[in-house]
Amino acid sequence: MTAAQGDLDKVRAVLALVDDDDPHRGHQIGDLLMGVSRDREAIPDAAEVKRRLAGGVALDSDMLLGDWLDAWVAAKKTKRRTTSSYESHIRVHLKPGLGRFRLDRLNIGHVQAFFDGIDARNEVIAAQNQERREQEARCRWGKPGKPPAEVSAQLAVEREKLAAMPPYGRITGPATKQRIRATLRAALNAAIRKQLITFNAAGWVELESGKRPKARMWRAQHVEHWRRTGEKPSPVMVWTPEQLGAFLDEAESSRLYSFFQLIAFRGLRRGEGVGLAWAYVGLDAGLITPAKNLVVDNWEVFEDDPKTEESSSPIGLDSLNVAALRERRRQQLAERKEWNRHAAEERAKGKDVADWVDTGKVWTDLDGSWLHPDKVSKEFRRIYKRVGLPPINLRDLRHLAATLVYAASGDIHAVKTVLRHASVQLTSETYTEVFEEVDREIAEKVAGLVPRARRPQKGTAAARPVGVGGAMTIGG
Repeated sequence: MTAAQGDLDKVRAVLALVDDDDPHRGHQIGDLLMGVSRDREAIPDAAEVKRRLAGGVALDSDMLLGDWLDAWVAAKKTKRRTTSSYESHIRVHLKPGLGRFRLDRLNIGHVQAFFDGIDARNEVIAAQNQERREQEARCRWGKPGKPPAEVSAQLAVEREKLAAMPPYGRITGPATKQRIRATLRAALNAAIRKQLITFNAAGWVELESGKRPKARMWRAQHVEHWRRTGEKPSPVMVWTPEQLGAFLDEAESSRLYSFFQLIAFRGLRRGEGVGLAWAYVGLDAGLITPAKNLVVDNWEVFEDDPKTEESSSPIGLDSLNVAALRERRRQQLAERKEWNRHAAEERAKGKDVADWVDTGKVWTDLDGSWLHPDKVSKEFRRIYKRVGLPPINLRDLRHLAATLVYAASGDIHAVKTVLRHASVQLTSETYTEVFEEVDREIAEKVAGLVPRARRPQKGTAAARPVGVGGAMTIGG
């Protein structure tokens, strides 16, 4: 009897919202209550109905979160790359995991369970990846020469097992989960502004920190561990100057040598490098200005403005890079001449081949068109694999530039200027560990600059300081 009285009170409260001067509102409320009776759903609170009426939202709305996410991202006016990131989060993660829930009934438990599910999948992927690494080790013949017949047969069996295993999977890391939540939170905030919901469940879930990973240097012990296990000490790895030198020596035969050297010494981003135009290169002044980026979206390349206002700041060039860019200009003119000769020959054969395209970019494809950023990354990987260097990403050359500038200057502000960061704090948080390594090396070099008649032995008490001419010994 008490429950029935409560339902009756709810119905009366909703009916009290009927406005005699607004027949449409009366029809809406009537349709809502008829639907509740027909589908045996809970009677809505009058406050919720009032809010929906004020927002012009259908009272019987049963919009799913997946439908709202699609509508929200379609209406976004953000940069193309940002919108693509939203679309990827929605397509790969949010719609499969949460899209089936009604928008107005999504709660913290649903969202927390979604992210817990990502963690569970990560554990499975990590275990499968480790099993694959171990199986790959069983497929290798670790001795010189050809293996005996019985060993070859066993290796063939192991390779069949490897072929049946799932490929390496990609872990959804803490930073990615934070970005996924940010996408969901933004979409739900937009729904709140449209008065579709009143509560943002994404803001209350617990996630591990998505802090920027620390850059670490490929020291000998790290290289040995990587060769044995395939594991990198950090997602952001930096070559030593010696490893960079080996890479650049091998890269001299590549038409992109000047590109790689500029990135490594001056810290440009990949998109800034392929987007650099001759109009913004001053070789006599020794300055370049990264005024445009070439950005990849599902393999399609488009031109965009720099990432931040600081990103378009001028960058000073050293003499090596000035010489490399002058050589690149000569190389490009030769490529243009050769391409036009080839195009003329092909047209004489009846083929449709256009002349060299003048895009004004410093690094281009052979026909002068924009150089696809992914082609640069593939060339980078081919070169360092030929040398047998430990793996880094092309963007990690930018991190290497930070260590070189710091080693040369000892000034973190100089690193901030070269990398065009918005704050010194960002620079410091990213490079704390490699800067500490550089500091230790600098300290050793400083200690080695002082000439001594007798060098103290390492690992023992330092030779006690002696006065001029050895007349006085301090400390006994």
